[in-house]
Amino acid sequence: MASTEKVPDDSHAGFISMASTEKVAGDSRAGYIQHHGLAESIPMRLAYFSKYTVALNVGSPPTTYNLVVDSGSAVTWIGGRTPYDKTGTKTRQRVRERYGEGSSGGSFTGTIFIDTVTLGGELTIPDYELAVASRTRNFRYDGILGIGPRDLTANTRRGRPGTYPTFTECLVDKGAIGNNLVGIFFQPITGDPDTDVGELTFGEIDHTKCTDDIVYTPITDSPNISRFWGIKQSITYGDTEILDEFSGIIDTGNEYISLAPDAYGRYKAATGATFDQPTGLLRITTDQYNDLRELKFHINNHIFGLIPDAQIWPPFLNQELHGGENDGIYLIIDSLDTETSAGCGFILGYPFMQRFYTVLDGDNRRVGFAQTSFTPATTN
Repeated sequence: MASTEKVPDDSHAGFISMASTEKVAGDSRAGYIQHHGLAESIPMRLAYFSKYTVALNVGSPPTTYNLVVDSGSAVTWIGGRTPYDKTGTKTRQRVRERYGEGSSGGSFTGTIFIDTVTLGGELTIPDYELAVASRTRNFRYDGILGIGPRDLTANTRRGRPGTYPTFTECLVDKGAIGNNLVGIFFQPITGDPDTDVGELTFGEIDHTKCTDDIVYTPITDSPNISRFWGIKQSITYGDTEILDEFSGIIDTGNEYISLAPDAYGRYKAATGATFDQPTGLLRITTDQYNDLRELKFHINNHIFGLIPDAQIWPPFLNQELHGGENDGIYLIIDSLDTETSAGCGFILGYPFMQRFYTVLDGDNRRVGFAQTSFTPATTN
């Protein structure tokens, strides 16, 4: 395995890896990760206790935009709140994308500008095709940093069919990083701004965050889900089957772990939870919490389990929930709008990734997970 050297005096905790080839353990597809060039780790901050953001500098002189990190999108855009200074060259290309489900989902429309963008200290793209919003719906942030697969760019630009390079692919193309790969590290929310942070590592894996081997699973071949960071898994609660093996999505933009209604109903029945109308979440009593069992995600013959503490909404954030009561115990499992017959059995949001290091490997079309020191942590 390549040795890793910390970059001196780099506040963004970048890593330089010696050139080598690493055989990836636990991957039936026998993929390889090439270790070469510069990789950089970028801090993420928790905004409004709901979304993780990174600071993207755009133009010269630069303007900073705090963008939501979204693995469920491959489009990077700004202008949601902080206006664009128009330091770049405007094109005639129009762009549009929708997010989320139903009436609660958001969207933006805008125009492509060619400008210089920089993420962290070293990750610069001098002629990036950046989307600038002219109109948004249900969105209160500066924009989105899309780290989804390239297939998600399809048909987002008017008059330009097909796909176009993602932000990560552009970093590879410019030689800023060596691999089309992103490592993601979150930790459970505590309310302390110094610890409620995450880390994106572009181009390499930060193995210091992992306490065991990374287990990889290929991107699913399920129609539509294969466009995302989509995988297959089954789910059990204790010994109770919640979801037979099915395809679903890894999404850093999701605040919950969302299950198809049939699987959600089985989880609700198994826990004895009741639906809380004001918050829209499942609620349990103290006795039911004491009886909670491990929620197990079966991925590529490995089990990734969420302890009871990891299944509940942080109680100190109850006031952030619409209609939340201070002494309420709410579960972070919610329901999708569509049944599994529609093709998606689950969306694993950041509550799952707060307990497991996640690797999005575009070169080898796979997703990896590993335990961290926060996998067994009791924080709630």
